[in-house]
Amino acid sequence: MVDHLANTEINTQRIAAVENCFGASGQPLAVPGRVLLGEGILTKECRKKPKPRIFFLFNDILVYGSIVINKRKYNSQHIIPLEDVTLETLPDTLQMKNRWMIKTSKKSFVVSAASLTERKEWISHLEECIRHLLTKMGRQPATEHAAPWIPDKATDICMRCTQTKFSTLTRRHHCRKCGFVVCAECSRQRFLMPRLSPKPLRVCNLCYLQLLTEKKKEAEVEHRQLEPICSAVPGYEPSSGDDSDKSDDDRADQWPADTEFYISAVSWSSFHS
Repeated sequence: MVDHLANTEINTQRIAAVENCFGASGQPLAVPGRVLLGEGILTKECRKKPKPRIFFLFNDILVYGSIVINKRKYNSQHIIPLEDVTLETLPDTLQMKNRWMIKTSKKSFVVSAASLTERKEWISHLEECIRHLLTKMGRQPATEHAAPWIPDKATDICMRCTQTKFSTLTRRHHCRKCGFVVCAECSRQRFLMPRLSPKPLRVCNLCYLQLLTEKKKEAEVEHRQLEPICSAVPGYEPSSGDDSDKSDDDRADQWPADTEFYISAVSWSSFHS
C-alpha cells in the first residue's frame, strides 16, 4: 500500500504542506518513495518540563518539532531515521500517563499520548514501519542507544553524590552517558563519544571512569592486533591524538506543577487507513 501511494498527488501535497509549516528553518522532506502516513500531537518529556510536540510519521523517518501555530507553523525540526529507532513501553507516573520511550543512537526521549488507544496506535504504526524498513534494508534492529535525560524536576539533589542540593546558584547538569542529573563537582570531566558528538561531552565521574576502562580495553585489543605489524616493520609506531572542548548546560527554569500540557485535541491521524 505504501509503495502504491509513494508517487500519488495527494501524498505529494501532504508532504509539501508539512514542509511549508516548518518553513525555511526545516529540511526538505520530499524524496522519491517517501510516504506521509500520519501525524499527531504528543507530549515530550523535556529537560525542564513536558511540552507538546507535533510528530509526523513517514515510512522511513519520524519528524517532530515545536508548535508555533498548529496546522500552520512549526519550528525546531528534528528528523529521526526509523532504522535507528527502538521503542519501549513505560509505566504511568503521577504526572504522565500512556508513556513510551523512543530510543536512538544519538538521542532517546520519552513521549506520552492523550489516551491508551492513541499510544497503541502510535506504537503499532511505528513498529510496522520499522520492521518493513529493516527488512527492506537487510538490517538488524539497533542495539546501542543514547541514555534519556532525567528531567530537572525529578530530583532536588545530585543523583551521584546525593549530598549537593540544587538551587538558583547551584546548577543542574546532565551526564551524557547515563542521563543523570548531577552537580558540577560530580561532572567535571569531558569524554569524546563520537556516536553522540564530534566534541567531548560532559559526563559524571562514575561514567568517566567506566569510559576510561572501556577505552583502555579497546586500546589493549588494538595493540595486540598491531603487534604482528610492529614486529614486521622496523620503526613502526601507531599514531595517537587527543582533543578537548568545553560545553555547558542551559539554566534550568522553575515551572508550575499544575501546568496543562495537552493543549490540543488533535490525536493520531492516519491518512491512509
